[in-house]
Amino acid sequence: MSATAKVLVVEDERELSADIVELIKPICDVTTAFDGEQGEFLASQDVFDAIILDLMLPGESGLDLLLHIRNKEVKTPVLILTAKDTIADKLRGFNDGADDYVTKPFHREELLARMKALLKRTGHLNSTDVISLGQLAINTSKHLATFNGQPLTLKGREFDLLTYLVANPGTIITKEQIFNRLWGFDSETSLSVVEVYMSNLRKELKNAGSDLSIRTIRNAGYIVEAPDEQ
Repeated sequence: MSATAKVLVVEDERELSADIVELIKPICDVTTAFDGEQGEFLASQDVFDAIILDLMLPGESGLDLLLHIRNKEVKTPVLILTAKDTIADKLRGFNDGADDYVTKPFHREELLARMKALLKRTGHLNSTDVISLGQLAINTSKHLATFNGQPLTLKGREFDLLTYLVANPGTIITKEQIFNRLWGFDSETSLSVVEVYMSNLRKELKNAGSDLSIRTIRNAGYIVEAPDEQ
């Protein structure tokens, strides 16, 4: 993940969507979608840490969206938000891969608490604000990365890139995922910017004496592992 957790809100009622964004933006970066097709496209990029998903969407239902992304092996935690509150509706949502369920109308405090719990449970909302791998430690709240106690000099999005990799050790992350996560789907920057930042990050780690390795997996992406796992 980047320094801040990223959440996708798929809700067609724009006023409600705006309310949800206002509610959760103190704890995460928020991207919105207003119909099922747009929501599925964004969710399928697999760059979000959680999804808030309405079931009654135009074009494609929330349950269909959920089923489709799970079939694509997107494992992003999903909190369903809907007016449907029968046991059968809830069971279908859970069976299709939902992680939590909040019914409309809802209390703002409950939704925020559920979202915080979901992000904490999946390790994307750290109470200590520190993640580490080997002798590398990243304090997201202070925007500081250190190796063996010595600070690294990271420029621009290099910090976010390192954080995203270290938060997903042993996982292949594609160039497209990195681009969409750090620069955004609507960025006019070319995909090659990822290679530039990756090269700069590797040089900084090497200069710091870090034995942390960022490997390129041909035709797949990048993977970072702790030294004893290489």
